[in-house]
Amino acid sequence: MTLSLDPVDLTARLVRCPSVTPEEGGALTLLSDLLDAAGFETHRVDRNGTPNLFARWGPQGHPRTLGFNGHTDVVPVGDAAAWTADPFGAEIRDGMLIGRGATDMKSAVAAFTTAAIGFVGATPPDGAVILTVTGDEEGDATDGTTAILDWMAAEGEAMTACIVGEPTCPETFGEMMKIGRRGSMTAYLTATGVQGHSAYLHRARNPVPAMARLVDRLSSTPLDSGTAHFDPSTLAATTFDTGNPANNVVPARCTATLNFRFNDSHNSESLTAWLTAHMEAIAAETGIAFDMTTRVSGESFVTEPGPLSDLVAEAVRAETGLDPVLSTSGGTSDARFIKQHCPVVEFGLVGRGMHQVDEAVAIDEIPRLTSVYRRVLADFFA
Repeated sequence: MTLSLDPVDLTARLVRCPSVTPEEGGALTLLSDLLDAAGFETHRVDRNGTPNLFARWGPQGHPRTLGFNGHTDVVPVGDAAAWTADPFGAEIRDGMLIGRGATDMKSAVAAFTTAAIGFVGATPPDGAVILTVTGDEEGDATDGTTAILDWMAAEGEAMTACIVGEPTCPETFGEMMKIGRRGSMTAYLTATGVQGHSAYLHRARNPVPAMARLVDRLSSTPLDSGTAHFDPSTLAATTFDTGNPANNVVPARCTATLNFRFNDSHNSESLTAWLTAHMEAIAAETGIAFDMTTRVSGESFVTEPGPLSDLVAEAVRAETGLDPVLSTSGGTSDARFIKQHCPVVEFGLVGRGMHQVDEAVAIDEIPRLTSVYRRVLADFFA
């Protein structure tokens, strides 16, 4: 028996689950119950308090296994008084479903869940379908999709290819899909000198000019001119601080924060070495000691255009009439973890409004996304 689902209704039901990271809010329980009823084998793969769900229809280890990945956790509401609707009420107004997570990305989770349940119920394929849904994409992402992939490796579960349902279209549904993402690394720099009176500079060693020289030199040096699938890498200086309220005191310390978004001509190790060389040069010029720590959110990656991107692009073309641009723009997503497991691309709805007050999704686009996913499933197993 085929379980019939309405993806708009399922989106609304998910939005009504207050699943602000890392709270589950009932969202994964809702999905698990629906998937169980449809004949999927489901497992909660929670780790360190982070809720995660794995679901598979079909035989374990089948060489044709298509996966979908998404998240039901959402960012905080912010100023609730600024909303014109209940952030977790899923109110429909003027053709839009309003609520936190409506765009990013409960609508896509509803779409691929509906598509998968409908497909395996109507035309059981020779193969397997896997759905992985995390509650830690908007947080530190240390115990979300990575925990699911660790569990899958231990249990002998595997996907042949995977589609992540993040919003990928800037303005028009169907215009863009993601075949990769830039890497992201943050560097925290500290310059240490000698505190002293600003009238007696010979008795102090001011770290501020040294840090300013370093940040200017780094910011003024192009990292690259772009690659085949990526725009040029960027470096943004996001903080510069001494914590010094006095105008007549030379501070002992100065800190700065740099954020890199880098393409596939770099990795975090090579960028760290590049930073270290510049710090050492400025230290030699000024006598100021530098220290650095880094946090890597993800390395850059690209799934070369080929069978998977062609499969998704053809489905998008058939359902929308548009040829999606193959892009690597934007921030990070959980695709950065999945790319170590299998080929991965991203396709979802229009991302305008995500994380904003009155976040909303066009209700007519949710069934269209469901149709794209349903066509991908049919073509993958054809």
